[in-house]
Amino acid sequence: MQVKFVTVDVFTDRQFGGNPLAVVADGTELSTRQMQAIAAEFNLAETTFVLPPEKPENTSRVRIFTPRAELPFAGHPKRRHSLRASTTR
Repeated sequence: MQVKFVTVDVFTDRQFGGNPLAVVADGTELSTRQMQAIAAEFNLAETTFVLPPEKPENTSRVRIFTPRAELPFAGHPKRRHSLRASTTR
């Protein structure tokens, strides 16, 4: 399986500072089990998977995983995705 991803540094103004976060740009073909395995492989505080929105007024849906479990919410991944969405319009 090949999955496109980027790693980003959150809460910093310089590369390799702040808190690293993995972002899988398209998680539509991945099962929950696969997402969890990918997050465990990255072994970062959080790994996010971008999915199509559930509501038409949203631009995307994001699932967040730690190496051990899915999280219902985490501040720095949500902030990173909102900043990215606002700069790519």
